[in-house]
Amino acid sequence: MNTNEIIIPCRLSYANIWEPKQVNGTGDPKYSCCLLIKKSDTNALAAIRKAIEAIKTDPASLAKWGGKLPPKLKEPLRDGDEEKDDENYAGCWFINANANADRHPRIIDRACNEVLDQDEVYSGCYAKVKVGFFSYSASGNRGIGAGLEVIQKIRDGERLSGGNNLDGFEVLTDEDDDFLN
Repeated sequence: MNTNEIIIPCRLSYANIWEPKQVNGTGDPKYSCCLLIKKSDTNALAAIRKAIEAIKTDPASLAKWGGKLPPKLKEPLRDGDEEKDDENYAGCWFINANANADRHPRIIDRACNEVLDQDEVYSGCYAKVKVGFFSYSASGNRGIGAGLEVIQKIRDGERLSGGNNLDGFEVLTDEDDDFLN
């Protein structure tokens, strides 16, 4: 692995990993995924922070940022308790990782076999995700981004897609056909 790459144990959220899509209908289509990292996972957090610090001191990054660390540097590791009003983010840090449309992330199973079934890896499942951290300076924004590289599904979890389960429905009879009248 490159020195800027790490593997993060996490839960997937907003897993747009099968087809590149635009964000809010604008910009270039990308693959993307939000990685939910438990605050209690001190080993993963230490590795992430070490990788971020390495990018901050990298001469190529500093050159991209005009020779010095920007005062309002955007960092990829964010606090789910402070930034999201979502119970799934509670007690977690999160990272939004992306890949350009021409760099589809590899998606593998526990045995490192390619996963082809799109229902197998989804928002809510648990995975180990390889990301590559990089510096950027674009449109007046300077920061550190996370490139989405490889997703290895570890185990199933409750889907976070919201609303496609059958909770609240019951078998209907012909007598129930008049519910719209």
